[in-house]
Amino acid sequence: MKISENQNLQKLNTFSINANARYFVDIRSTQELLDLSSSKIYSNNIKYILGGGSNILLTKDIDCLVIKNSILGIEIIKESEDEIILKVGSGENWHKLVCYCVNKGYGGIENLSLIPGSVGAAPLQNIGAYGVELADSFHSLEAFHLNKLESHSFNKTNCNFGYRESIFKNKLAGQYIITSVTLKLNKHPKINISYGNIKEELNKLNIINPSIKDVSNVVISIRERKLPDPKKIGNSGSFFKNPIISVSKFKKIKRKHSNIVHYIIDENNVKLAAGWLIDNAGWKGKTINNYGVHENQALVLVNYGGASGENINNLSNLIIEDILEKYNVKLEKEVNVY
Repeated sequence: MKISENQNLQKLNTFSINANARYFVDIRSTQELLDLSSSKIYSNNIKYILGGGSNILLTKDIDCLVIKNSILGIEIIKESEDEIILKVGSGENWHKLVCYCVNKGYGGIENLSLIPGSVGAAPLQNIGAYGVELADSFHSLEAFHLNKLESHSFNKTNCNFGYRESIFKNKLAGQYIITSVTLKLNKHPKINISYGNIKEELNKLNIINPSIKDVSNVVISIRERKLPDPKKIGNSGSFFKNPIISVSKFKKIKRKHSNIVHYIIDENNVKLAAGWLIDNAGWKGKTINNYGVHENQALVLVNYGGASGENINNLSNLIIEDILEKYNVKLEKEVNVY
């Protein structure tokens, strides 16, 4: 374990923003966290946790201690004929975990294929896609309190999961580093193809009784078509949350925009497709110098090379203002801006 100074983070964030960390350390175990806590650099600086770097936008240098979470490992905690409980190191790559589970026949997270980032970031955001959220397969997690220097366990109730939300994004923000995530997966999974274009894609392939492998492959195919590869174009996937509004407000909007893409949540609430709102407002494909809105997916803001985080954040604010003016709907950023 080595603490470095003025570490460049451009290759450690998927927006490829050129920013530096005052101090930087790569952690591979809870014991290394304990060892680190005895240093003056740890005690004298604010801590910033960095996972896969796929859900952050850096608008400036990080004037604190950046702790890169590289805790690995997959362990079977409990297994029966129907279920398996896996404890996974928070530094593991999320998509690699999904592939591991799909290949083993463990169902529950196949719809979350190709979501960028680390396992530790998954409960932080309560990641979700195609009708499935992490919370659906979540069992528990372990997290290390950065000030008390203690490990604590959190069950699903403790985590206060919501739409792209958890207790670690609000009430406990900045207090913990998640060290492991435990999932409960099904050996006889129920296939979920009710959301998005999954069923349509399966029909094109003449797959009538899809396996979790089929679902995963289709999700990967859809995402690869819609989303730019961050290794080629700097981006952080979906930049905005899909807004949830009241039914009465939705009816007012629908009178003016009859083709608005939406999803009924319950008798009181409707989820709007943020991508449709942005596209319909004319932002899709808009380029400003070396950054802009992706041509195939309006939810994705992109850095074509050399843009600053401030450039991209200013663009996101312009989009939020425009959508509010045009639809009276306020978009929220899904990406964490520093």
